[in-house]
Amino acid sequence: MKKSLSIFTILFCVASLVCAAGKKEETKTGSGVKFHIGIATETVSQAEDTLRGAEELIRRYGAVSSGGMIQHVTYPDDFMSQQETTISQIVAFADDPLMKAVIVNDAVPGTAEAFKRIKEKRPDILCFAGEPQEDPLVIQQAADLALSNDFMSRGYTIIWAAKQMGAKTFVHISFPRHMSYETLATRRNIMEQACKDLGLQFVFETAPDPTSDVGVAGAQQFILEKVPQWVAKYGKETAFFCTNDAHTEPLLKQLLAYGGMFVEADLPSPLMGYPGALGVDLTQEAGDFAAILKKVESAVTEKGGAGRFGTWAFSYGFTVSAGLGEYAKRIIEGTASKDSAVDLYKALGEFTPGAQWNGGYYVDQNTGVRAKNQILIFMDTYVMGKGYLPTTTVSVPEKYFKIKMSN
Repeated sequence: MKKSLSIFTILFCVASLVCAAGKKEETKTGSGVKFHIGIATETVSQAEDTLRGAEELIRRYGAVSSGGMIQHVTYPDDFMSQQETTISQIVAFADDPLMKAVIVNDAVPGTAEAFKRIKEKRPDILCFAGEPQEDPLVIQQAADLALSNDFMSRGYTIIWAAKQMGAKTFVHISFPRHMSYETLATRRNIMEQACKDLGLQFVFETAPDPTSDVGVAGAQQFILEKVPQWVAKYGKETAFFCTNDAHTEPLLKQLLAYGGMFVEADLPSPLMGYPGALGVDLTQEAGDFAAILKKVESAVTEKGGAGRFGTWAFSYGFTVSAGLGEYAKRIIEGTASKDSAVDLYKALGEFTPGAQWNGGYYVDQNTGVRAKNQILIFMDTYVMGKGYLPTTTVSVPEKYFKIKMSN
């Protein structure tokens, strides 16, 4: 499977120049808005970055409630047990006669069903899934577009980066619900094989699901209590990785206190876990990712974490929320095509000035068929106190793309 789409990297760089110039304008629409775009995200406690991306769309184009373009809702933290509520919230967008696009990020279980119901009522509405948590073939059948982090390439590149940072052991933290997802389970298997090939010890640890009875608070408390024990058991030259956003902040907090390493989050961002773990106030830097990264990096370095903690320079969750909204707007206005990856990447590039990305279309592991409406992307890893690791230029051996969920 050919994973590299080098033209996308160039497009991101070109688009970022447009972003730098365009940031000076705030294009809020007035009461004469001709269409609406709906976006559903998680709450701040589950995934702050995705919500902030929706807020950026509102900043640019205004909220429907004040005569603007964007209608934003958040679905329940316990979306697994309240799946029908989540589905109903998403489908409700279609009741607005001016609604022309619906975005869900993260596209949690139930999103595919919600999109099917929307299409039954309003086939004219674009349905975009950001970071879908349902099996690829399921979401592909329901969505006009699904955009995911490159779980296959990153299964290898995260381990490669951990080795470059000096890690000897890699600890993968998750729970049964996440391991039932094809994308996350496949990445976990790729990580284990990459550890064998690159000379790291692979360890799997289980933590509570934040959507279970213990809730977010209980899941985070578990991480706070277990990390010191894990560091003592596996050593400080151990890189830790968790599949859930809510686990990230307590994990970072304890790794900074007790040792250990962290390559990047499941959905990387300098906002993902770091501000809370470090006690850093980023109010003044809001929306300025260069300033955010600089402040977070300074705080990490002060705590002795230089060379041991990484991220992406820009928020993946923020970019997907804002970028899909921008892409939908351009399609509706006739300045972009629904089937153009080039146009998609230009829209994403509005929010990632100077970023180096790589990616490709999803290829089904059983049939070898390349999807036309699901794209996988990833960015270079930025190591605090050291700078970028060129992960987007790493050649991932072909065998890793053949590793399956069931292995």
